[in-house]
Amino acid sequence: MASLILPGPRRGVRERLSQLHWPLIILLTMIAGAGVITLYSVAEGNWQPWAMRHGLRYLVALTILIAMGLIAIRYWMALSYPIYFVALAALVATPFIGEINGGARRWIEFGGIQFQPSEAMKIGLVMALARYYHGLRAEQVSHILYLIPPALMIGAPVGLVFIQPDLGTALLLVATGIIVVFVAGLSWRIGMVGAIGAVSAGYFAYRFEFLKPYQLERILTFLNPDRDPLGQGYHLLQSKTGIGSGGLTGKGFMEGTQAQLQFLPEMHTDFIFTVFGEEFGFVGAVGLLMLYLAVILTGLSIAMSAKSHFARLSVIGIVATFSLYVLINTGMVMGLAPVVGVPLPLVSYGGTVMLTIMAGFGLVMSAHVHRDTDVLRSSDLR
Repeated sequence: MASLILPGPRRGVRERLSQLHWPLIILLTMIAGAGVITLYSVAEGNWQPWAMRHGLRYLVALTILIAMGLIAIRYWMALSYPIYFVALAALVATPFIGEINGGARRWIEFGGIQFQPSEAMKIGLVMALARYYHGLRAEQVSHILYLIPPALMIGAPVGLVFIQPDLGTALLLVATGIIVVFVAGLSWRIGMVGAIGAVSAGYFAYRFEFLKPYQLERILTFLNPDRDPLGQGYHLLQSKTGIGSGGLTGKGFMEGTQAQLQFLPEMHTDFIFTVFGEEFGFVGAVGLLMLYLAVILTGLSIAMSAKSHFARLSVIGIVATFSLYVLINTGMVMGLAPVVGVPLPLVSYGGTVMLTIMAGFGLVMSAHVHRDTDVLRSSDLR
């Protein structure tokens, strides 16, 4: 029988505001603040063009987070499939009407504002999968017939994002989708079969040259950055040099040579953790990572306290996406992962990514504020 979400007791806006998870908001604000000061440094002591906009965008995104948190979780469940299919339609339209930026067609312009449909899909996919598994019984989760819809839900956007091309986002969508499916109760035996299939698919993609030449070069450079130290491996070597030269306490604010002398590419986006690590050292880098860890643990705590299966899976999916952002970006700049263009959440400059992350945490906040919402099966209502 399908599960139903029944509304909890009615509460006024003031009471719901008091129920917001303010420690989580403070943690997110501290991380965004780290982004502002790092972007100020990257711009050589100027608020423009990045630091001021980053701060203002965060305030707007924070307002959206709070507004989403005040809306009952049952409404977000009702909007799950529409949000997913709107994002999917935008991905389908991107190759035809999208704007080319950096050699890839990933952006759509609407009303003078550019946005990436793949970012909206990161939330839409989590919500759609959570909605689907909310309505299944435990014994149905690992049944082969019930695995077809989530496989299509994950495969369709991944394929559309891959051809943009955007390998990093495609892999992130796959990983997030798999995490949600496993948390929903998928059998580990089926998971092992899927893992073997994924490894085989990766081998065939490499063997039969499904990857773009630059994507293959990034993987080879990751495996051996010294193979082309003045070419493909140059940026990675400079990034590792910058982080290592920061030492224990760093060179000081705006004193990092790798950043100030322009040795690093995309310092305001992909390689911003290198700038932060060089200026604030091991202590500062670990401190920033501890803030991320605190956000992740807080999100997991909210997931565990949710009574709704939809809320629980949605929160875990959002936290998984956030965690993957952090792991991939920091691993990338330290040479522990291939360079795939994944930003550092709330620190890297970028309006679409920030809006996606904060909207995701708006859903997390809704699950917290409305955590007393109960879930009954239709058989319990008779």
